[in-house]
Amino acid sequence: MIYSTATVPVNPEGETPLTRAQAWAGLVLKARDARPFLPPGLCTYCEVVEESATHIVREATIGGQDLREIIAFEPETKVSFFQATGPREGVIVNELFEDDAGALQLRFYCYTGLRGKQPGGPEEQAEQAWMDSEKGYKSALLSTLKRTREMLAEGKL
Repeated sequence: MIYSTATVPVNPEGETPLTRAQAWAGLVLKARDARPFLPPGLCTYCEVVEESATHIVREATIGGQDLREIIAFEPETKVSFFQATGPREGVIVNELFEDDAGALQLRFYCYTGLRGKQPGGPEEQAEQAWMDSEKGYKSALLSTLKRTREMLAEGKL
């Protein structure tokens, strides 16, 4: 089992401030089409194939891996990506919250395993190390906020 987490401030000094609603809008857009929100080239295909009032189902190719995710929304708080098919099983969460000082934060966390691999084995250990690295999900949080700011500046948010 892999557990990883990373938290970044939504409004670091020197950046255009985002409201919770704006950051949330970015997360929803990312759930619908991850390509412009992830580091360049990481997501090469992303399409919503089912939709309801509470969730969407998308198919995507991320990091060269085909996957299907059921994505549930808790408005202005949490987006949960349940791994229906692909290399991982479990859930990946993006959550907006205020820290003790009242500053808006964006947190990633996941509880996942690798399908067909030994729990705690070398493949999961390598995946854990990547997730916890600066190139892991923290980079996806930062690129999501960067793209959200760009869309705000372009009047597309």
